Amino acid sequence: MAEKIVEAPDVRRRDAARTRAEILDVATDEFANRGFSGARVDEIAARTRTTKRMIYYYFGGKEQLYRAVLERAYSEIRAAERAVDVEHLDPMTGVRRLAEVTFDHHEAHPAFIQLVGVENAQHARHVAHVAQLVDLNSSAVDLLQGVLHRGQADGVFRTDVDALDVHMMISSFCFFRVANRHTFGALFDRDLLDPSRRAHYRAMLGDLITGYLRI
Repeated sequence: MAEKIVEAPDVRRRDAARTRAEILDVATDEFANRGFSGARVDEIAARTRTTKRMIYYYFGGKEQLYRAVLERAYSEIRAAERAVDVEHLDPMTGVRRLAEVTFDHHEAHPAFIQLVGVENAQHARHVAHVAQLVDLNSSAVDLLQGVLHRGQADGVFRTDVDALDVHMMISSFCFFRVANRHTFGALFDRDLLDPSRRAHYRAMLGDLITGYLRI
């Protein structure tokens, strides 16, 4: 009788993690392009090396899968922000660097922009029910608040600023540039993602934010 081969637990865990990540990759594209209502779990299964039944096993259902996609998308931008060693940067450089991270991330992840648009169209129906997202996004404001406090203590930032307002300013510029690329281009004949103007817009964002904060 042939010897039965039993996979080690760590192998099964790696396979499960790889399958889960693949499902999330495809689901991100599906939800970003078709919205929550238009996305089909059958289509996600067909584009992955798994089945609809397995997707439900991993995530529980379409709504839970969509929320997992949102959680991962927000986690990625928050992780990019935390990777900035702001504690060892002067406050002016630190806040500029955080703005640049958002600029770079939004440009590199257009699906994130689409997902945020989908969720806004649904009045944050799902975001509001993912408790982890509140903590994740609060951490982004806390990180920015720490830099602002140091700048205020050093006498380089005005004291009447709100970290959430600054976060909004950064997000607005970066989000608009990607989300409105096509309409802006059609109306004004300018591609906001034109590589030749990228450095200009990246510097403009930093100047806008530091200019607002500077005493």
